[in-house]
Amino acid sequence: MSQQITRTDTSVSTPDPLHFTLLLSATRKGARLARLLATERLRSWGLPFETAALIIAELAANAALHGRVPGRNFRLTLTVTGDTLRIEVRDPRVERLPSICPKDGMNAPGEHGHGLLLVEELADRWGVVPELICKTVWAELALRR
Repeated sequence: MSQQITRTDTSVSTPDPLHFTLLLSATRKGARLARLLATERLRSWGLPFETAALIIAELAANAALHGRVPGRNFRLTLTVTGDTLRIEVRDPRVERLPSICPKDGMNAPGEHGHGLLLVEELADRWGVVPELICKTVWAELALRR
């Protein structure tokens, strides 16, 4: 696991953005560690973390379960700019884009696709960015300090 924390300078009128990145194994343990370490980082920044922890848990679990490629990791990034927290989870499975199970299909058999409904309800915005060799699933939360 590698970890990078940086604080970058911006103009005087805007507070410095906070940035935290973790590279984790694409396993259930890696997903759990992503939630625990990210929650602790948000707590150390003095930010609310309860809602973010739920979103991080879901996105990290999806990366470990659906985005897993043997021998490859996933990356979690938290960025706070102004009053917005951006959560990004990047995994190597660009051909498997996330999809949401329809709300009326909540009682349908199967156990996949429902977690992103939680992300959709909790996040102010979310989406996916497919790239050449990976994809990034992101969510943003307005911070209410």
